[in-house]
Amino acid sequence: MTAIRKYWIALIFSGFAAFSYAQDHHGHHDHATEHHDHAAGQPADAHAPDSTAQHDQAGHADHGSACGHSISAEQPFNAGDNAVHHISDANVIHIFGETYLNLPAILKTEKGWHVFSTSALHPHHHGNGEQAHEGFVLVHGSIMRIQGGVMADQDYHIEDYTHQEVEAGGKKKVVYNAVINGQCYPLEAKTTYDGGILGGGVTSFMDFSITRNVFTMLLTVIVLFLLFRAVAVAATKRRGEAPKGLQNFIEPFYTFIRDEVAKPNIGHHYEKYMPYLLSAFFFILGLNLIGQVPFFPGSANVTGNISITFVLAVITFLISTFSANKHFWEHTLWMPGVPAVLKIFILTPIEILGLFLKPFTLLLRLFANITAGHIVILSFVSLIFILGKSGESTSGSIMGVTASIPLTLFMMTLELLVAFLQAFIFTMLSATYIGTAIEEPHHH
Repeated sequence: MTAIRKYWIALIFSGFAAFSYAQDHHGHHDHATEHHDHAAGQPADAHAPDSTAQHDQAGHADHGSACGHSISAEQPFNAGDNAVHHISDANVIHIFGETYLNLPAILKTEKGWHVFSTSALHPHHHGNGEQAHEGFVLVHGSIMRIQGGVMADQDYHIEDYTHQEVEAGGKKKVVYNAVINGQCYPLEAKTTYDGGILGGGVTSFMDFSITRNVFTMLLTVIVLFLLFRAVAVAATKRRGEAPKGLQNFIEPFYTFIRDEVAKPNIGHHYEKYMPYLLSAFFFILGLNLIGQVPFFPGSANVTGNISITFVLAVITFLISTFSANKHFWEHTLWMPGVPAVLKIFILTPIEILGLFLKPFTLLLRLFANITAGHIVILSFVSLIFILGKSGESTSGSIMGVTASIPLTLFMMTLELLVAFLQAFIFTMLSATYIGTAIEEPHHH
């Protein structure tokens, strides 16, 4: 049943991904954008010389202006963009309507550190800031910088944001611009050291801000600390007595990790690694559960962020590697009783590769399962807007609601199961890797 469920989820996810790609691809062909090269930090006229586009009374750049399309303009509903937007990290947290929780912005540029609250950027509709502060703006909830560090002398009112598709390095990507005083200023996102694989790269600033994911992690840590502090106090007071209340609720989890995960996989040295296994299990479980809450302070896709799962996997890798004994390294690097030719050219390279594949499977499994679940749920909700043609078809909207609600509730139920399952799997595999590294030789 587990295999069938995995394939079923994969098929649903693939179908919606294909639909979203087709919709996005179609949109790009229908709405061609003009491409202009801008020198870094130099404004470009918001109007093309041969364009009939004019600014409207609100100051929004018209569709087809020289610096791209206004992000405030009416756009066809795109399920893929909507899903990616909701699972992405952000520098502000949307509460309801036009109300946002402003978070600290901590940015590093060639001019030094910039520390301020995102309230200085005046987040408004869809998390877009209405003001530039120290040369920084807010686009879809994420901080961007005006190229070249210009417009940093004072605060400026943002009339509009535009976007356009450009080709760089043989790849197409979407770039954003800010319209200030009728002029178009190219924007750049924060530095991400992924070599461009995930669309990032090195830019003029780094972002160390308290983002939505960081806020959720801190909140989870505080909740877990208070929870286990209360359990520890209760256990101390009731030493030798049967557990009750919160202690009685938490103890089965502890017993399960100890008896079913740590002891069988690590052996008699299990107590040394119990703090890490328990921390990993409850931290991942807490993040998964709080991510299931569809309103503030929940809904953050923390364990669906590959940076978070990467760090967790690296911790497991470091613990297992530095705990490894002579027996482990001997059978990894120079297996006894095996011809040297096989060891040098086949077995040893495979074993070394396996050392790094283990944490990779850890980070990828957790990231992919949580992200896929969120995207499928958002895709089901998007059926309301797709079938209803964004409000144009009442009957289509009713059909979308009829189909979306039961599918979403069913998927959220599966997500609740996955929240526990992925926390358990990560802990189980971590214990397995540690146990393999410290296993003693068997003498026959």
